[in-house]
Amino acid sequence: MSYQVNGKEFSESPHAGQCLRTFLRELGHFGVKKGCDAGDCGACTVLIDGEPVHSCIVPAFRADGHAVTTIEGLAPDGGTHPMQQAFLDAQAFQCGFCTSGMILTCASLNQAQRQDLGAALKGNLCRCTGYRAIEDALNGTTNIEDATAGTAFGRSLPAPAGPQVVRGTARYTFDTAIEGLLHIKMLRSPHPHARIISIDKTAALSAPGVHAVLSFEDAPDRLFSTARHERAWMDPDDTRVLDNVVRFIGQKVAAVVAETEAAAEEGCRRLKVDYDILPDVFDPASAIAPGAPLIHGDKTPEQRVANGQRNIVAETHGEFGDVAAALAQAAVTYEGTFTTQRVQHAALETHGGLAWIDPAGILNVRSSTQVPFLTRRALAELFGLAPDRVRVFCERVGGGFGGKQEMFVEDILALAAIKTGRPVKLELTREEQFISTSTRHPMRITVKAGADGNGKLTALQLDVLSNTGAYGNHAGPVLFHACGESLGVYNCPNKKVDAVVAYTNTVPSGAFRGYGLPQTLFAVEAAIDELANGLGISAYEIRRRNVVKPGDPMLSPPGPAHTDVFYGSYGLDQCLDLVERAMQTETPKIDLSDDWLIGDGIALTMIDTVPPDGHLADARISLRQDGGFELVVGTAEFGNGTTTVHRQIAATALATTVDQIHLLQSDTAHGGHDTGAYGSAGTFVAGRATQAAAENLANDLRAFAATATKTNPDACVLENDSAVCDRQRVSYAQLAEAAHARGQALSAAGTSAGTPRSVAFNVQGFRVAVNKGTGEIKILKSVHAADAGRVANPMQCRGQVEGGVAQSLGATLYEEMVIDDDGRVVNPKFRDYHLPSFADIPRTEVFFADTTDTLGPMGAKSMSESPYNPVAAALGNALADATGIRFTTVPFKPDRLWPLLHEKFGK
Repeated sequence: MSYQVNGKEFSESPHAGQCLRTFLRELGHFGVKKGCDAGDCGACTVLIDGEPVHSCIVPAFRADGHAVTTIEGLAPDGGTHPMQQAFLDAQAFQCGFCTSGMILTCASLNQAQRQDLGAALKGNLCRCTGYRAIEDALNGTTNIEDATAGTAFGRSLPAPAGPQVVRGTARYTFDTAIEGLLHIKMLRSPHPHARIISIDKTAALSAPGVHAVLSFEDAPDRLFSTARHERAWMDPDDTRVLDNVVRFIGQKVAAVVAETEAAAEEGCRRLKVDYDILPDVFDPASAIAPGAPLIHGDKTPEQRVANGQRNIVAETHGEFGDVAAALAQAAVTYEGTFTTQRVQHAALETHGGLAWIDPAGILNVRSSTQVPFLTRRALAELFGLAPDRVRVFCERVGGGFGGKQEMFVEDILALAAIKTGRPVKLELTREEQFISTSTRHPMRITVKAGADGNGKLTALQLDVLSNTGAYGNHAGPVLFHACGESLGVYNCPNKKVDAVVAYTNTVPSGAFRGYGLPQTLFAVEAAIDELANGLGISAYEIRRRNVVKPGDPMLSPPGPAHTDVFYGSYGLDQCLDLVERAMQTETPKIDLSDDWLIGDGIALTMIDTVPPDGHLADARISLRQDGGFELVVGTAEFGNGTTTVHRQIAATALATTVDQIHLLQSDTAHGGHDTGAYGSAGTFVAGRATQAAAENLANDLRAFAATATKTNPDACVLENDSAVCDRQRVSYAQLAEAAHARGQALSAAGTSAGTPRSVAFNVQGFRVAVNKGTGEIKILKSVHAADAGRVANPMQCRGQVEGGVAQSLGATLYEEMVIDDDGRVVNPKFRDYHLPSFADIPRTEVFFADTTDTLGPMGAKSMSESPYNPVAAALGNALADATGIRFTTVPFKPDRLWPLLHEKFGK
C-alpha cells in the first residue's frame, strides 16, 4: 500500500482495523482531531480526493491510492489557504479544536452548497462560537482591527494563536510524540452501587503488552475531592483515586497500563471482579427520605458532608422578614415548581493527559485542564510529594465550560507514571466523557413570589433540591451560587431560601457554565413575569421597579457570608433599555400559518465577577533584549480569550503593540500561582495581576530611562516602544542593552487576590413562534445586552456572548442526558444527545452597556460565563407569552410541549 498525504507519499501501513484518523496522527498530522470517534462532530475531517470525510469512521486502508489532505496541507509550502485567511479575518474560532475540520469542510463547498449552510455544515460541530463568526468567514467578513502602540485595550484584535489554529499547528494535549509511551484504559463499574470484594488480575497481567494493573490496593488511601478550588472548605472529601466501593455506573474500578490501547482494552476485558451489590437510589427526593440507602454514610462534617445519614452533601436555609405573611397580604402571587435536566459540557477535546517522570525525578503532567496549579497541589498532597517535585501544565485546551475545573484523570496518570516509571497516556473516549466525568446539576426549584399593587416585590422564596450524583464535587458552591444572585438582584423585604443538595447513585454533577444560576433563574424570572401579567404591567417595567441599583444591598438568605461585592459599575438599566429597543424593531417577515403562535420574552441576570473567598493570580513581565516583553501568567487558554486580553492589557500599560508581548502561560514550572481559569476570572483576576505587573514595569522603565538620560523621572513618559525623557527618546531595545551592560534585569511582578469583587449584568430577549399542533419552536429574534464594563476586545466579547447563548439554547431546547431505571446513561454519544449545529442556532444581536468598572482591569468585567444564564428563562417567558401556558420543565422538546398545547388548543 502507498498513501499520499498532503502531496507526499508514505509507505507505512496501517494496523488491522485502524481508522484513518489515528493513522494520520501516527504520521504526525496532529491537526486531525479526536472529538467523538463516531462520525458525529467533524473534528477529524480530512479531504479525500477533495471531498470532506470524517476520518474517524473511514478505515485507513480505504485511503490507499487516494489523495488525502489534512489541514496542514491545505495550502502549499506552509502558506495560508484563502479559507484559512477568511477564518483569521473573521476570527471564526474560540478554543479552535473544531477549526481544522471546519475549515476543510468550508473549503470544499461549492456555490450551491453555500446556499444552504445548515445542511452543508451539519457534520461539523462547534461548541464555542455560536456559528455566526463561521458564517462571517464564509461571507468574507473581516472582524479584526489594528491598534497602534499603547492603544490595544478596547480594540478588536485577533488571537495571537490564530495562525497556528487555522493551519492545524496549534498544539493541544495529545499533539506530541513521546518515546516509550504506555497507554491506560479504565475498567468501569457496571453497577450503580457495590462493594468490590476482590479483583483477579492474573489473566489481565498475562495479556501481551500489559505492564500493570492498578486497583484500590495500589492507590493512596486518602479522601479528596475532584473539584478544584482555592479553599478546601468548598467541597467534601468523599473521593478516592480508586475505591473499593463504587457508587455509580461508570466509576473507575481499575487501570490497565499497556504498550497499546488495544492491549490495555484486552487487559480490562480479562479482569475478573467480584462485587457485593448494595442498595441504590437515583432520585434526590427519595435519597433524602428516611430509610434511603446510604451512599456516603461514613462521611461526616469532618469531611465536609453535611449529613451523610440523610445523603445530604450541603444545605442552606434562611429568611429575611416574614415571607408567609407577605404572601398573604400581596396583591398578586405566583407559585410554581420547575425542573432542569442533566447537561454535558461536550467540550470537543475530552479529558485526558500525559504523565512522565523526568531525569530530575520530577513528575510531569500535561493535561487538558483549567486549573494546573490547583491540580499540582492535589497531586502533591495525594502522593506525598513536595510541590516543586510536581509540574502540571497545559497546552491549548479544547474547551472547558467548567468541566475541566476537576481532577478526573491526572490522579490516575500520576499513579501509573509512578508505578511503572514510564511515560503514560490516558485519553477518555466520548462515551467515558458522558458516563464518568461530570454534568450540570439537575435541580427541582419551587418558587413563591408576591408583589403589591404598585408592582413592588414583597416576597420571594426558593425551595431547591439539587442532585449532585454519586460525589459532591462542587455540590455546595453551586447550590449557594444558585440561590445567591438570582434573588440578590431584586429588592424585596421578605426573602426565604431552603436548599438541599443530595447524593444519588448517578453520574456526578459538577461545575458547569453558570454554576447553578441558569437553573434557579428559570424559576425566578418566570415568577417575575407572572406577577407582571397579574398586575397588567410590562416585563420590562416590573424589573425596572425592583432590580437593585447602586447603593442597594444585594441580599439573599441566609445572609452575606462574604462582604466584598460592590458596584464597581452598573449597567443593568442600560441593558434593559437596549433589549427593549431592539425587541421593538420589526422581525423579517416569514410565512407562517395560523397554527403558529408568536410571543416575546426576556430575563435578566446578575453575577459576581469572581468566586468568593480567594481567587489568586500572579503575573510577571520582563523586558527582552530585542525590546519586546515576556509576560508569564498562570491562567489557561481554552477559548476564553485570555491570551488575547492579557497581551492587550500589557501592551496598553507599556505603550507598545501586542506583537511585542510574548506570552508564557498555564505551566506550574514558570513559578507563581494561579487559582485557575474558571468563574470568568481569567480577565477580572488574572488580568488585574497582569495590569499590576505591567504598570510596575512601566514605572521601572521610566525610572531607569531617567537615570540613563540623567533627567527627572517625572519628565519621562512611555510612547511608541520608547521612553521619552525631556526630548530624549530611548527605545526599549536600547534600555534593555543598557540594563544588560549594568548587569540589571528590568522585570516586575503583579498579583491579584480576587477581592474586592464587582457585579456584571446580562439581559436576554427572544421572539419565538410555537406551532400549537406540533410543539415545534422557531426563534424569530434573539437579542442580548451585556454589562461587561469597558470591553477589552469587542469582537472577542461578542463571540463569548454568542457562544454562551448558543450553548444555553442547546440546554434549553435539545440537550438532555437520560438516565434509565438502572442508573445508566442511555445516550452517551453526540448523535443521541443533539448538540446544536449550524442550522439550530439563530444569530443573536449583541449590545454592550457603556460602563467602566472601578474594580476590574482597565475598567473591564467578566463576560465568559454569564451570557449563558438568562437564556432558558427568557425562552420560557417567550413561550408563555405566545401560548398562555407556563412550561416548567426543560428542555422544551416538542413532545414535551405538545400535551399541554393539545389540551388547550385541541390540535
